[in-house]
Amino acid sequence: MMPSSSHPSPESPVPNAPSTRRDWTLTLLWIVPVLFLLLIFLYGKLSRPSSSSNDMVPRVGQPLADFSLPDLQDHMVQLSSLRGKVVFINVWATWCPPCVDEMPTMQRLYDRLHAQGLEVLAISLDALGTQVVAPFVRDYRLTFPVLLDAKNTIERLYRTSGVPESFIVDKRGHLVEKIIGPRDWAHPQMLMLFERLLAAPVPDAKSGGS
Repeated sequence: MMPSSSHPSPESPVPNAPSTRRDWTLTLLWIVPVLFLLLIFLYGKLSRPSSSSNDMVPRVGQPLADFSLPDLQDHMVQLSSLRGKVVFINVWATWCPPCVDEMPTMQRLYDRLHAQGLEVLAISLDALGTQVVAPFVRDYRLTFPVLLDAKNTIERLYRTSGVPESFIVDKRGHLVEKIIGPRDWAHPQMLMLFERLLAAPVPDAKSGGS
């Protein structure tokens, strides 16, 4: 009978735990700072507002972004072409009851002050365009320009959130006021606001109107 040996077999694995832990420690010392810096970078990118988005947001006292939209006769109307006039922009839709309610007051405002230099641009967001807007204009006997924006250009450009929303623009093309919701646009206070803007001198082209 062969005596049994108390020595381990040469093929038995030798533990190497301290070396493995040391390797992991060195790896973590490199990885943790890199991950930390990466997280800071991602947080900064995600939390920073888009510069193009900020530039587009209408700000009182700043030039209102230009646009060009077709009217009911498919003629293009560009905001910048009205520089030197006071412009009242109303974003609306035929399916919006408050929009419908304020339309007659917009017509009275237009009748009262158009000859003095006020321009009214009613921008319809109706997806069906002329098909529904033209009969509406005839029924309400609207004589101010009505523009079509089936692609929601104004919503993206001016960051509108619903209808009606209105923008009052002075002769320099700068935003004077943004109004959310319907108004009586023929109210004496509103007339006074528009009359004051109309009475302001036309900016000198040499000064850039700013």
